[in-house]
Amino acid sequence: MTQSPAPPLPSPGERRRLRERGALTQDQVAARIGVPLKTVRAWEAGRTAPRGRKREEYARLLAAFAEPGPGMTAGRGTDGTETTEPTEPTEPLERQTSPDAEPSGAGPANGTLTPAQAFDALYAFCAPALVRQAYLLTGRRALARESVERAFQLAWQRWPEVAQDRDPAGWARAATYDYALSPWHRFRPSHRHGEPPPADAADRALLDVLLRLPPPYRRTLLLHDGVGLGLPETAAETEASRRATAKRLLHAREAVAARLPELADPSGLHRRLTGLAAAERLPTTKPTTVRVSGERRARFWTRAAIAFTAAVIGATVLTLHTAPTRYRQPVPAGKTVQGVPPKPAPGPLSYEQEILRDKLRSQPQNGPERLAPEAR
Repeated sequence: MTQSPAPPLPSPGERRRLRERGALTQDQVAARIGVPLKTVRAWEAGRTAPRGRKREEYARLLAAFAEPGPGMTAGRGTDGTETTEPTEPTEPLERQTSPDAEPSGAGPANGTLTPAQAFDALYAFCAPALVRQAYLLTGRRALARESVERAFQLAWQRWPEVAQDRDPAGWARAATYDYALSPWHRFRPSHRHGEPPPADAADRALLDVLLRLPPPYRRTLLLHDGVGLGLPETAAETEASRRATAKRLLHAREAVAARLPELADPSGLHRRLTGLAAAERLPTTKPTTVRVSGERRARFWTRAAIAFTAAVIGATVLTLHTAPTRYRQPVPAGKTVQGVPPKPAPGPLSYEQEILRDKLRSQPQNGPERLAPEAR
């Protein structure tokens, strides 16, 4: 009697990618197979591997998501740049890449990717999902697209650091969220007017509830219930303690449930967030355009910094050259004297005053005679 061989399983990185393609969280996979959450995390991290019936169910679940996704169509955005967007807006909200995932695109003959090819693969895989997530954070389509572009421009400037990061997609997601939630956007002229809301009434209500939440609560809710991160990963990405993150998550869920009671279940909220983001057609710029515009921006600011430094040095040199070397007392402005001028203080007589004095002394004095006492 021969034993049937165990079904093959994909690599740990491919397991995570397939789960995210199917819009499932690790909690949902654990519930379907009947194992603890930590077991699914260990399977995706490659620390352990399932056996027996659990292995068959896990392999069958991943095989259901192994079909290729929808194609991409090219177009142009509102600003004239070339964009790409999915033909079917059904891509899950939490689709991300992992360090173990195999990037798309052909590399050199030795099988490795150049920095530009690796960046393009990361952008093509992460940008569509990040644009939808940024839209849920801000409610603005143009700002969502701009946030993703700025995040990847920064990633390209720091590519040696990003390429060696354990989670490049998480790095790009954090940069996108930071730019999208920046408070300085409120002072931009383009943000004085709102954008058209979603067409569906239920989507409008959900987006309105999200935008009423404080930014930290909104970010925590999206990462945990939308993207599907665990509480430790959410706390690490939001730079908060687990206790503070749990309180933010509970308060955000209570606020959503108070306005929309049908979304009190986290799994139902996850499906609605995914559907709200997928209902919007949010095109993304091509990775080559993002790289080129990022390089131009970096050159512009570098030249601006050099010009500003040169101007400061020139002004300093000019000041040192023209500044006086000793103190000069300023001459006070003249003032109008009212009434009789004061009697000048005694001092040496001028030449005219001496002539006048001699003339007065030489002339006899007119007037009554003076009485002089006589001595007896």
